[in-house]
Amino acid sequence: MGKFNDDTNFIFADPSFLAGFASVIDLGGALIEYNFSRSPQEADTRAIASDWVIIGKDIKSAVTEFEQKKEK
Repeated sequence: MGKFNDDTNFIFADPSFLAGFASVIDLGGALIEYNFSRSPQEADTRAIASDWVIIGKDIKSAVTEFEQKKEK
């Protein structure tokens, strides 16, 4: 399956400022770069896994916040 980011927009490339500036001039779309998956199933698997990682982080954050409030 490969590596995935724990971000919801992992399908899109994360260009630098210079690449963004150059894309304004690139009328033919030659500089556009997307992260891709070999199949729709792989894309779905990566998206679901990324969603669960983010959900886990949200739960961990909520538990930490609850514990801090409980101590006060």
